[in-house]
Amino acid sequence: MRHRQPRARKECPSINVTPLIDVLLVLLIIFMVIAPHRAAKLPVKAPQPEKPDSPPPAPETLMLCVARDARLTLNTSQINVEELPALLFDLMQDRRTDRKTLFIRAPRSLRYDSVLLFVDLAKGAGVVNIGLMADES
Repeated sequence: MRHRQPRARKECPSINVTPLIDVLLVLLIIFMVIAPHRAAKLPVKAPQPEKPDSPPPAPETLMLCVARDARLTLNTSQINVEELPALLFDLMQDRRTDRKTLFIRAPRSLRYDSVLLFVDLAKGAGVVNIGLMADES
C-alpha cells in the first residue's frame, strides 16, 4: 500500500503593494513641492478701494461697453465687432506700454464666453492691461 502524502496547501497569489505605496508617496511629495512654484498664466490684480481724492480718469482711457443685445460702444461711439480689432490696433499703436489699457464693462447676465471674446480681440490688437467691470444696470 502506498502511503499518501498530504497535499501542500496552495497559496493564493497576492500582490505586494508596499513598493507601490512607496512610489506613490514619493510622487505625492514631489508634486507637492513643485506645485507652489508654477507661475500663474493669467495674473490678476484685485481692485483697490477708490480714494475720495483720486483724480478723474485720463481722457485717453478706453471703455468698451457691451450691452445685453451685444451692441458695442467704445467710449461714446457705437462700433461693430468686426471693426473692434482694427480700431484698437490703431489706438494702441501710438501709446506707451503702460498706457495700453482697456476697460470692458458688461452686464452680469452676459455669458462669460462673449466677454472673453472681447478680451481675446483686445489682446490681439495690442492691449496690455484689461480691466473688467460689471454693469449693474
